[in-house]
Amino acid sequence: MDSTTVGIVVAVGIVLVLWATSIHNRLRQLRNRVDNAYAQIDVQLKRRYDLIPNLVEVARGYMAHEASTLEAVTRARGQASQAASQARRHPGQAAAMASLHSAESALGASLGQLMVLTESYPELKADAQMHSLSEEITSTENRLGFARQAYNDEVLAYNDQASRFPDLIMARLIGFAHLDMLQSTQSEQERAAPKVRF
Repeated sequence: MDSTTVGIVVAVGIVLVLWATSIHNRLRQLRNRVDNAYAQIDVQLKRRYDLIPNLVEVARGYMAHEASTLEAVTRARGQASQAASQARRHPGQAAAMASLHSAESALGASLGQLMVLTESYPELKADAQMHSLSEEITSTENRLGFARQAYNDEVLAYNDQASRFPDLIMARLIGFAHLDMLQSTQSEQERAAPKVRF
């Protein structure tokens, strides 16, 4: 081989290494943004999980004969907390996200049932601590909604980049797998627009 051929091979090799490095760095940056977006969700989930025991304790004083509802909320909180811990270790992994979605749906349903029962107890409804905790949970739910949207936006940007040619080739070679978006924890019935009748 003459020196010109060797020079061309080396130049092509350098260009390929630079190209692969550029793609890797771009995908890593997007994946880090996805991880950061999930961390923001995790902060809000932890905040909600920390508020729930206080809510249950305040309600327990007024709702002694509703023990099964209070236990259901506590049990659902524990399951959601475990699912969130699993998702924290594997953000974007389909099984972890599905488990979190299922646990969050169950927690939302049991919290909803608790709030409906609260309406039957005027003293509990008027309790300042209960009112404050309810507002904190509502605020946290709103923050969670925004954090989920931000997470899904980052996952979309990552998936779009990882599925474009030629990045697709590198993504598959170096293990940048497709990530699943978070699904809404609301049922179709809850998302339906309310009907107004006159």
